[in-house]
Amino acid sequence: MNTKIYKKVLSLTDSLMTAAQEKNQTKFDGYYLELKQLCEYYEKTDKDHPVQWETLADFTDDLALAITIYKQALVKAETINSKDFCSSIGFSIASLQVELGDKTGAIEHLEKAKISCNKIVDKELKAEIHDLLEKLKNS
Repeated sequence: MNTKIYKKVLSLTDSLMTAAQEKNQTKFDGYYLELKQLCEYYEKTDKDHPVQWETLADFTDDLALAITIYKQALVKAETINSKDFCSSIGFSIASLQVELGDKTGAIEHLEKAKISCNKIVDKELKAEIHDLLEKLKNS
């Protein structure tokens, strides 16, 4: 990922977190719009990257819209064959699907995330994927 863009996304993440903690919706909305514009500006360029879209989805309050954005990020992660991003994004999608009552969709995304996470070092994420998948399959 382009270092300059990564630093900008990281800075916006910090600003979004601060605005959320301060319960300052006006600031939050401004930073969110700036992140959204960054994503859209670099979309379909060589500087497009799943981290931008995953971050945007992370700060999207509308769960259905967040899933749509995560799915965009997932396509980008699959394109660059990033097992880390495929795993984390798949888990995020599944978690939101559980909140929305879509158990079947959640299991589907967790199954794919489980395959992706075989190649990553993040043991905590692996465990979260495994545990949620088992919980859903056994309920």
